[in-house]
Parts: sequence; C-alpha cells; structure tokens
Amino acid sequence: MITSNLVLIPGAGGVGRTVFDQLRSQDVPVRFMVRREDERAAELRALGAEVVIGDLTRPETVAAALQGVTRMYFAMRVSPDHLLAATVVASVAREYGKLEALVDLSQMTVSQMTATSTEESHQQRLHWLAEHVLNWSGLPVVHIRPTAFLDTPLFTTMAARSIQENGTIALPFGTGRTSPIAVDDVARVLATVLRDPASHIGQVYELTGPRSVDMTELAAEFSRALGRPVTYVDMPPERWEAQLPKLGMPPHLEQHVATMAQLHRDNRYDRTTDGVERVTGIPPQSIEAFVAARKDFYLG
Repeated sequence: MITSNLVLIPGAGGVGRTVFDQLRSQDVPVRFMVRREDERAAELRALGAEVVIGDLTRPETVAAALQGVTRMYFAMRVSPDHLLAATVVASVAREYGKLEALVDLSQMTVSQMTATSTEESHQQRLHWLAEHVLNWSGLPVVHIRPTAFLDTPLFTTMAARSIQENGTIALPFGTGRTSPIAVDDVARVLATVLRDPASHIGQVYELTGPRSVDMTELAAEFSRALGRPVTYVDMPPERWEAQLPKLGMPPHLEQHVATMAQLHRDNRYDRTTDGVERVTGIPPQSIEAFVAARKDFYLG
C-alpha cells in the first residue's frame, strides 16, 4: 500500500470503524488515533491499520498523529468537548499538518440553524459552531451532514425491546416525519470523499434515507421486514424522557436525545436528499432493508 494518501481516523468504533472497512477494501492506508490500548486497538492493528494513542482535545497528540497524514476524518461521539476538539484539530492542522482534505461528520440539523436559534440541542449547537471554526481555518474542508441514524438506540435497541414485548415501536414523535439513514450509507459517502477528495473540497453533503415517513409508515416498514405486525405507539414525552436516565446516558447525551424527539414532533426531520447517490452512485438503503438484514436482532 502507498502512504501518500494516509487517512487519520479518531476513535476505534462508531462510523469511523465502518469507514475503515470501506477504505481497507480499496487498499487505502489508515491510521487510527485512539485514547487507550485495548482489544479494539489490537483488532485494528490485526486488520492492517496503524494505531497511535492520542486525544482530540490534546494538541500535542493531534500533532503527532497528523505526521505524514494527508486526509483526516473528524468526528466524535456526542460530547460537550466537540467544539474544543474541532478547534484543536483546526489550529494544529494549520500549524503542523499538510492536509489535502479534512472531512467533518456534522449533523443535518445544522442546515436549519442560525447564530441565535435556541430550539436545538447543545450538541447540535456545538456542530454549528465547529463547522464555522473549520471553515474559518482556511483548511480544505468537506462537511457531511447526515440526518438521524437508523443505527441509533431509538430505532435499534429501544425498538427491539418493545417489538419483542408487545409488537410496538414506542416513541414520542407525534405525527412528525423522518428519513433516517444507515451508518453504512454515511460511511460509503465518507470513504468515497476520503479516497479521492479533490472534487469535494468546500462541499456540504446532506444525507438522508430514500424517503420521509411518519411513524406509522415506519412501523409498517418494520412489519414487512420482520414478517409480523408492528404498530407505532405515540408515547407522552414526559414519560418517555423519564426513561432516559435508566439507560445510563450522561446529561449532555440525554438532553440531545430528548431534543431530537422534540424536533421530530416539530417535523424538523421531514427531509430527503440525493446526497448518498450523488456522491457514491448508489442510493441509500430503505428502512425495510435495514431491518430485514437484522431480523434476528429485532425478533430476539
């Protein structure tokens, strides 16, 4: 493998891990920056990745990780440190890096925000600010803005639990519509851009699933995929939010998830784009296809 197109990916899991699988299949070299040595780091090395220890909020470790890197994927788990990390990456990359592309995983809600809007979560505000910091840095930036992920607990573990218990999907989304997207489809876009970024620099790609559905229609897609009736139950928001602390969510994540539910009730997720197909040439998978591929998980 050549090293002139070395890609830096922070973290050992999440979307970045799926991006790695895409890049590895096309012999694009990857360096992971992880916070600790563990089994996941060992697994990545066994798969052919380089692994270094570092932290996106510590400039000296970011500078070391960027040595020899020409393309970087920037993303974090939902964290109050998101803006700090973006600022560290931008400042260090300007001073020490030689990046041809910095590909930022943002959120589609940013497209509806203003400098003073207050309806969004703190995490969404951090993404809005981080995009501006990266743009102001003068670095060759590409922003990827997916809508809600199909892979989130909202549509996976929480849905599987209620489907197994009583054949329902119980969420406080009201009559709002949504167009969730699979991590695999977002990763395909990211890998395509990281593999050959020149034509994408300065672009913003907004990504959704193939169609927008209300929750009754979403439940119908689950029904077809699972071969059993699944119905939507519109839960009272207060009762649903009271369950979140039991899931072990930190307050920052809890506030973000609760706000996502409110934005769904406000119909802020009723959007569709052709971003996935425009970048990769292949349309995103449907809710039905996503669920059908995980039938055993949902049925238990």
